[in-house]
Amino acid sequence: HVVQALRSRAWWLLPTVVLAGSGEVLGWIAREWSHDQPLNSNPFLMQTVALILSPTPLIGALFITFGRMAARLGDTYSRLRPRLYSRIFLTCDIVALFIQAAGGGIAASTDDVNTGRLGSNIMLAGIVFQLVSLSVFSTLLVEYLVRRHQDRPFRKPALDELEDSTITGSFKGQSLQGPMMRLAVGLCIGTALLYIRAIYRTVELADGWTGKVIQTQSLFIVFDGIMVFGTMLTLNICHPGQLLKTPEPELADGVLPAYKV
Repeated sequence: HVVQALRSRAWWLLPTVVLAGSGEVLGWIAREWSHDQPLNSNPFLMQTVALILSPTPLIGALFITFGRMAARLGDTYSRLRPRLYSRIFLTCDIVALFIQAAGGGIAASTDDVNTGRLGSNIMLAGIVFQLVSLSVFSTLLVEYLVRRHQDRPFRKPALDELEDSTITGSFKGQSLQGPMMRLAVGLCIGTALLYIRAIYRTVELADGWTGKVIQTQSLFIVFDGIMVFGTMLTLNICHPGQLLKTPEPELADGVLPAYKV
C-alpha cells in the first residue's frame, strides 16, 4: 500500500490505509507476544487496543473514496454533495476513534475490575457509534449505485455542473465499466467486510472480557483478522489512488463525454 500510494501520489492513503495496516501489524505482533506470555497483561492490552483502533482510518479511506467516486460519476444521483461524505463521515470516524482510544486507555491503565469494565464499556460505545455511521454510509452507497444504474437522479445538474462534469448523458440501463466498475466493486466489498467486523466487535465487547466470544480464537481470526486483511487486499486490487486517476471516461451507448462551450 505504501508503494501504491506513492506511485499514484494519493497522499491521503498514507494516514488512512497505510496507518491502518501499520496498526494491524503492531496489533498482531502484540497478540503473538501475548500468546507466548499469557500472564503478562501488557501485550494483551496492547493488542486489544491496537486491533480495535486500527481499522478506523481504513474505514475513513472508504468514505473518502466514495466521495471522490461520486464526484467523478455524477453527484446528481447522490443524496449528499460529494464533499459532505468526507466531512460528515470522517468526523464520525474521528469521534469513534477518540471514544475507543479513551476506553482503551482507561482499560490499559488500571488493575481495578470496575474501572476496567468502564473502559470496556466506553470502547463498546465507540464501536457502536462507528457501526451506526457505517450503516448510514452503506445505505447511501447502495442508494447511489442503484439510482445511477436506474437513472433516477435526486436533482437536475446545474449548467456549471454540466460543464465541469466528467460524464453526462443518460445512464439508464448502463452498468459501470472499466476502472469505475472495479472501484465500485472494491468499495462495496471493503464496506461489507468492515461492517461484518464491526458487528463482531460489538458482540465481543458486549459479551465482556470474560465472555465466550473474546476467548474464542477462531472467531477473532475469521471475523476480525480476515475481514480487515480482505479489505486491505481488496484495496490493493481495486486501488482508489490508481483507478480515480483514469485520464478519460469510458464511453458507452448513450453516454458522451462533456465538452465545455
